[in-house]
Amino acid sequence: MDTVLITGTTSGIGKAFVEKFASMGNNIILVSKNRDQLQHQQIDLQTRYQVLVKYISCDLAEANAADTIMEKIRSWGLSVDVLINNAGFNEAGCFTNTNLAKELDMIQIHIRALTALTKLFLPGMIERRHGRILNVGSTGSYMPCPNDAVYAATKAYVLSFSNGLYQELKGTGVTVTCLCPGATQTLFAEKANINNTLLFKLFVMQPEAVAAIGYNNLQKGKRVVTAGLYNKLLVLSAKLLPVSIINPIAQWMVKM
Repeated sequence: MDTVLITGTTSGIGKAFVEKFASMGNNIILVSKNRDQLQHQQIDLQTRYQVLVKYISCDLAEANAADTIMEKIRSWGLSVDVLINNAGFNEAGCFTNTNLAKELDMIQIHIRALTALTKLFLPGMIERRHGRILNVGSTGSYMPCPNDAVYAATKAYVLSFSNGLYQELKGTGVTVTCLCPGATQTLFAEKANINNTLLFKLFVMQPEAVAAIGYNNLQKGKRVVTAGLYNKLLVLSAKLLPVSIINPIAQWMVKM
């Protein structure tokens, strides 16, 4: 039985990951902003799965968020065996029109918090020679996305960081997996006001299916996995075609 820390747990892919890990008998540490939702989630999970569930109400956009999480877990006397860096959001649109504060928060959550949490929990995993980390990237990790430039850039970091760390950790008993989903039926698109774009009208996956793919490949120690056949073809196209062709296609798919 592992102790699994998951960020962004109250909806979407994060919530689906929680259900998957709890159903397999793992103890869960929930990390999200909304305390009321976390309390409800904790009670519900403990009732249905009879596992230990703790929660930390924390805004990952805050600079000291990772330290706050680590201190709380130490105070409980727990160690983290599996880290799921899932939390994230999007601020889409033409860069000159988007909100800078939201974009800086996005960089903080997707890059700084993810890196810091990995830095803090990885040494313990290596010492125990047991651990798994899953970082949620995106199909946008593989290509620039006009009208979604900052989001795609942050997810490119997630993929590159995960790839590099995977190689470093060979032989340690710890693995890193980068899960790259495409359009998924969550509140993500609605909050970013891109739910009516072409991207979210074609081949949209359910969060439970994405989480199941991520879970299965995490257990296998896979380096990178793209969720869904359509998304795999999209990523393959991004690798084969020049940016001059990919750019207008990507812009067309997220045009509001």
